[in-house]
Amino acid sequence: MTRPIKSVLWLDDPQAPSSELPNILIRNGLLLSTGPGPGKGLEMLQANRFDVVFIQLTRDLEYEPLLRQISDLETPVPSIVVARDPSVSEAVSVMQAGAVAYIEPPLTSNSVTSALDKAAMACESAPGSVGLHSRESGRKRGCVKIIGKSKAIKHVFLLIKKLCDTDTTVLIQGESGTGKELIAQALHYEGERRKGPFVSVNCGAIPEELLESELFGHEKGAFTHAIRTRIGRFELAHGGTVFLDEIAEMSPMLQVKILRVLQDHQFERIGSTKTIKSDFRVIAATNRDLEQEVKKGNFREDLYYRLNVVMIKAPPLRNRISDVPLLFENFIEKFNRSGKKSISKIDPDLMPYMIKYSWPGNVRELENTIERMVILASGKRLTIEDLPSRLLNSEPIKSGEITEIPSEGFYMSEVTAEFEKNIIIQALDQTNWVKNRAAKLLHVNRTTLLEKMKRHNMGAREKRMMNDEL
Repeated sequence: MTRPIKSVLWLDDPQAPSSELPNILIRNGLLLSTGPGPGKGLEMLQANRFDVVFIQLTRDLEYEPLLRQISDLETPVPSIVVARDPSVSEAVSVMQAGAVAYIEPPLTSNSVTSALDKAAMACESAPGSVGLHSRESGRKRGCVKIIGKSKAIKHVFLLIKKLCDTDTTVLIQGESGTGKELIAQALHYEGERRKGPFVSVNCGAIPEELLESELFGHEKGAFTHAIRTRIGRFELAHGGTVFLDEIAEMSPMLQVKILRVLQDHQFERIGSTKTIKSDFRVIAATNRDLEQEVKKGNFREDLYYRLNVVMIKAPPLRNRISDVPLLFENFIEKFNRSGKKSISKIDPDLMPYMIKYSWPGNVRELENTIERMVILASGKRLTIEDLPSRLLNSEPIKSGEITEIPSEGFYMSEVTAEFEKNIIIQALDQTNWVKNRAAKLLHVNRTTLLEKMKRHNMGAREKRMMNDEL
């Protein structure tokens, strides 16, 4: 869910060796402007709009003040530092000073693209959306947008508010596409560690033999291809947060090492006997049930309890279906801003199809679906004809749906009561629990709605659910 990068400022040092960076950026279709040197960088950034700035790090450059000044601009610009044979202390300082990425020559298209992806994630800030905003209004880089007004997402906001200023380890559990990394970013950027780096590691996307080096770093010559010292993610995250995504994919050997790091925040780079201590917070995420993985022997029990100090459950979209219209509007605005299309009208008959679909891929599937509809739309209006077939042919979501009557039968009164209760909850969620509006939505009198809520003991039920989850 990141905005596209279009314009780039390259602050080159005239005294430094020539770089391949400009050619790579131009080949990727980016609009490139080159500055005469880092000293003029702030002036150029104040006078022009850029999506990202690359800075050539040299020995005599006062990079920390420059990075901090860029972060303090009215519209901050993500900074990526390019360094040649840096010292370890320089690399750590660069990340702590506000750089979102740090790359070393030889530059490749993959390394530059990866850095640009981090910059796009850092500057993601969709105006007009409903969500949790940074307490420092001037620091838009830390403004994490979690869209929604439903009861389920409000509960996530409440937990973020309670946990953001602590160093408590948090485990985020949820299906793929539910926005687990957005929750992790909110915990970081809304808290006291927001001035430090947010370092994300996808444990499932990095090969097992490379993951240890990514996390802990290695010394030059530690193994065959270790041609220079590499700083690990735990070391780079000093003063900030390490986000371990898909933690369940980690091998048993690494699980043991991670347990030690969580206990005392100390580790050694591969090929070194020197112990490094780093100050960071750990947030982990998984789409699996770790408790079941422990029972199966796939995940260490002691590590599970160390990670699961507090759990935040990222709700699937089918459980916050009242947020679909908000998300729909947000994504339409996003794709309009990207220049792909200009959608100005929405067919009123289209939204019921969006709401009744179960969205197994959650918010990610919704975003991809809307992008496809925008791109393929024949004009400036979205109609039912723009919907993919799976939405047109989908069955409505039915709470407590009975697909087959069991041989022993069931009490129909219990089934209908459960269905009625779930319908009332959906109506209350959709109207922000304003009972008059919920009653109108269900076409019943307010007194009838209150009687049904009392019959289902819903007030006490909701209070118990909130206390249990907290």
